[in-house]
Parts: sequence; C-alpha cells; structure tokens
Amino acid sequence: MEHLSRFENAALLHRYTDGIKCRVFVTTFAGAAQQWFNQLPVGVIGSFQEFRSLFLHQFASSRKVQKTELAIRQGEDEPLKEYLQRFNTTALEVPAATQEVKANAFSQGLLNGDFFKSLAKKPVSKFDALLARAAKYINMEEAQVAKKDNRGEKRKDIREEAPSKKPRGDLRDKKPPF
Repeated sequence: MEHLSRFENAALLHRYTDGIKCRVFVTTFAGAAQQWFNQLPVGVIGSFQEFRSLFLHQFASSRKVQKTELAIRQGEDEPLKEYLQRFNTTALEVPAATQEVKANAFSQGLLNGDFFKSLAKKPVSKFDALLARAAKYINMEEAQVAKKDNRGEKRKDIREEAPSKKPRGDLRDKKPPF
C-alpha cells in the first residue's frame, strides 16, 4: 500500500524507534483510517509490525492491483504523441514489462499509419529504439499540423484583405441621372 510505503521510508530516514513509528503513523490517518484506528481496543497493538499487519488486513482492498498486460490502442484521431504519453503512463503500472514487451505492445496498438508501416518494414526490439524513431514521426505530425494551421491563417488573412463589395442597395428605386 502506497501510504504505508511512504511512511516506512520516512520512518527509516528519520530512524524512528518502534514506539515512535506507532505514534507517528497514527498522525498520518484521515477519514476511514482514522475511524478504524479509533475503534481499536486499547492495548491491541504491541509493536509496529502488529500495527502494520492490522492496517494492511483492514485496508487490503484499497491496494492497487498491478496491471499485467499492456493492451492499449491508439485512438482513431489520436496523435502519436498523445498515444505515446498514454502508453508510457500505463507501462509504469506494469513493472514486469521488459523493453521487448513494451516495444511489441506499443507497435500492436498503433493505427495503420506511417509510423506503423515504418516499424513493419524495419522492426525494433527495444522500446528505447522505438522511442527514438517515434520522436521523428511526432515531429513530422506536429509540423504537418502547424503547416495546415498556417495555411488556414493565410487564407483567412487573404479573405480579410480582399476588397469588400459595397452594398448596392436597391437601384430600382433610384432615377437615372439623365
């Protein structure tokens, strides 16, 4: 459990004794953990190890379940950069994923675009190599978007600069000057 791990790291850093750990650990509680502690019978905790066991038993359902697979797919209109960021975030939750597993999972989740075709023609086995190549394709995607946006701005500027037609009004009501 993350909360307990952070506390134990701090306790180790500050060299807390067993008794101090018990007293300080309680001060980190809030909400349900505080209510649980307040309901414990006096004298039930004899050491920090006992406290730790009781705490873990009570809050075992709060544990994060580690992911074991990387079944992530690139969205239809999702840029490569966003897919890569989302993939990396999820990959952090799969500690057993090797460089090879990550490279394969990332490739399998790609849309059938230029980068996917590049990987199909010249596969990579390490995720680091895939990241280096992906950076080039991300730069290309961003340049294409910038160019497209720039063209749109130029067209808008041209339309704004074009002489506007003066309203003719209703010429039928006016008499000719002769």
